[in-house]
Amino acid sequence: MTTPTENDAARIILVPGFWLGAWAWDDVAARLRSLGHEVTALTLPGLEPGSDPSGVSLEAHAAAIEAAIGDGPVVLVAHSGAAFPATIAIDRNVDGIARSVWVDTAPVVDGAAMDASFEGDALPLEANWEEELEAGSMRDLTDAQLEEFRRRAVPQPAGTVRDAVSLADDRRLDVPATIICTAYSAADYRSYAEQGVPFLQGVLEQRALTMVDLPTGHWPMWSKPAELAALIDEAARG
Repeated sequence: MTTPTENDAARIILVPGFWLGAWAWDDVAARLRSLGHEVTALTLPGLEPGSDPSGVSLEAHAAAIEAAIGDGPVVLVAHSGAAFPATIAIDRNVDGIARSVWVDTAPVVDGAAMDASFEGDALPLEANWEEELEAGSMRDLTDAQLEEFRRRAVPQPAGTVRDAVSLADDRRLDVPATIICTAYSAADYRSYAEQGVPFLQGVLEQRALTMVDLPTGHWPMWSKPAELAALIDEAARG
């Protein structure tokens, strides 16, 4: 990594995926700050330790991201399931987004929902733990990192799993976007999108998209923080 000048340092907002708070970005955020960037990591509503997830909606998450964007311009970084509220926030704040960065995820399309049929008040990490392990999503994580993940994970509010995205401004498709492909390669992302995988249909819509590979698991902020920070830094200065 090279140290940016004042002119190319950026305001960067880091949004964690399901079950996580701002703490998940601690290592990456520190590295980006050391490079001169102004960094804000978010804990979205209902994901504070001990919080009540009932009644927390996808709209509440989108609004929290919008509040962080303010007047912009910002580089908005979204991990995993944060793609849903992040896409909404970009759609509503096109002029405030200098670039979007998607960490093992992608912008979503109008009407998309993570799981529209999900029932209950919250989705706990434990409900997905074995599936994630078997899929290799936790590749390169140490036993200590896995233990901390389980200990600090907060149940994901059901509304953010179930609610559908509503989009209105097609200018969002021209916002420069970078997908950092970790659990799957860039070639895989493109192939799966072309095969019709619902979660990746936004890949095909983007008109200013760069895709880069960072081979590891689904949580590169822990498995490869230095490499991830370098790629975010490069995108921010792009």
